[in-house]
Amino acid sequence: MARILIVDDSPADLKFMEAALNGSAHTVTALNDPAQVEAVAEQVKPDLLMVDVVMPGRNGYEVVRGLRRQPGMESLKVVFVSSKGNETDVKWGLRQGADDYIVKPYTPDQLHGVIAKLIG
Repeated sequence: MARILIVDDSPADLKFMEAALNGSAHTVTALNDPAQVEAVAEQVKPDLLMVDVVMPGRNGYEVVRGLRRQPGMESLKVVFVSSKGNETDVKWGLRQGADDYIVKPYTPDQLHGVIAKLIG
């Protein structure tokens, strides 16, 4: 069982992801404010972060850089989940430290496949 932290400014996207993971063996924490990520991660101690790229105030790349500076978060698995899906966006996301990249819209099966690949 893994602890998954989801960060997205869209309530609809958060609900979709939570519903897709409902019933799985994982503990899911959803957050719609990227400014609170470090504080929530300190409490939750996630194994996997699923984060949108485009968010107001603080984008997903900034969120990942902030988390990776926290003690104990260096090995955190990261998946960017974004509507920015052309090849250069995906390559850039991976270069920014993501372990994988999911393009919106996606299916629950795609979500489960990436999670299984990264954390079992």
